[in-house]
Amino acid sequence: MTTARALRILASAALSGALVAGAAGCTPVAGPAPASTPSRPAAPSAAPSPSPTPTPRDVRFTLLAAGDVLTHDPVNDSATGTDGIDYSPLLSGIDPWVAGADLALCHLEVPVAPDGVAPSGYPVFRAPQEIVRDLGEQGWDGCSTASNHSADAGYDGLAAALDAFDRAGMGHVGTARDRQESLEPQYYELNREGRTVTVAHLAAAYGLNGYTPPRGDWSVDLIDSTQIVRQAEQARAAGADLVVVSLHDGTEYVTEPTDHQKETVKALARSGQVDLVIGHHAHVPQPVAHLRGGPGGDGMWVAYGLGNLLSNQGPDCCVLASNVGLMMVADVVQRPGRPARVTGVRWAGTTVDLAAGHRLRVTRDALAHPDQGQLSAADLQQRLAIAQDAAGHAAREQKKPPRPTGEPPRVVPRGR
Repeated sequence: MTTARALRILASAALSGALVAGAAGCTPVAGPAPASTPSRPAAPSAAPSPSPTPTPRDVRFTLLAAGDVLTHDPVNDSATGTDGIDYSPLLSGIDPWVAGADLALCHLEVPVAPDGVAPSGYPVFRAPQEIVRDLGEQGWDGCSTASNHSADAGYDGLAAALDAFDRAGMGHVGTARDRQESLEPQYYELNREGRTVTVAHLAAAYGLNGYTPPRGDWSVDLIDSTQIVRQAEQARAAGADLVVVSLHDGTEYVTEPTDHQKETVKALARSGQVDLVIGHHAHVPQPVAHLRGGPGGDGMWVAYGLGNLLSNQGPDCCVLASNVGLMMVADVVQRPGRPARVTGVRWAGTTVDLAAGHRLRVTRDALAHPDQGQLSAADLQQRLAIAQDAAGHAAREQKKPPRPTGEPPRVVPRGR
């Protein structure tokens, strides 16, 4: 079991233990029975006072999202040892952040190698199945899977990825094994303050690198703002309190969002049906913004692009900023009798220490411990500055991991 998963379980146990201890403190301790003495008949007792109704409290929780997970061959090599493939040491630098989030959503950009098929990296990806296992063990609750690489390994690779998510107990959305599954968002249920808040997750990609969807249009969700709004409306009608949309869109290695990104996101904001948009694909961080519209007219947050979380990209192949990512932390509040709302968004910068074996680091943590990797303080400062400039001023930087507010969410099986 990884450190992050253990931390998450311990946090939940601590919360439950506090409740049990509080209840135990109210239980009287039995003493010795008094001696039997004659007594007068007891006077009729007054009717017991009704217990006061507890005052409903706000539900509060955090949602964590991060950039692209790309299993390039050198990344796979770094994860391979004498005991097999294990990505946990590469991912462990963000363990406290994943453990501290109430709902953690990753983005797996690649399909998985089916049984009996060798994994491969760029340009046609087939990831080792262990990547899904290790993301699940780290504590991620689910992933979006719609990307320009979704069809790289055909239907079998698409299905192998979703099968791996199911085995890991994780959610998934953006690709589907059958038409029925394609009609379902991924739902997550969080129990807080005696209430259940349901989050619906949708995902879509701009295209498939010239491939066609492996089993009809339903097998990979492609970006169509009208369709996404319709899916969001249906999710709300089915009981969703919050709708989150992941979009795989933009121009690679360009920080400025494209017109297509902006138009799609504005359409989702105008609809009033979408609470939060999470962007991927550019492989560099892009701005975080708060747009007009959103549910109830309260506005809608969007992270246009979170860059890369884990990859082999960097200045040697691409641009320096491709080695920089953002983790987005969104605050969700549901007041008694009111809808759930995203009340704010923050971000933290990440980078991959390629020379140290593709070790993922939170950039500020790495700056505090520069002796633990191969990147100099100047390198890390430069990468933090890239993240700060790209994210912009609408959302502030978060410098410490979030803390869980309750037990991990229930992942609702999708369309099966």
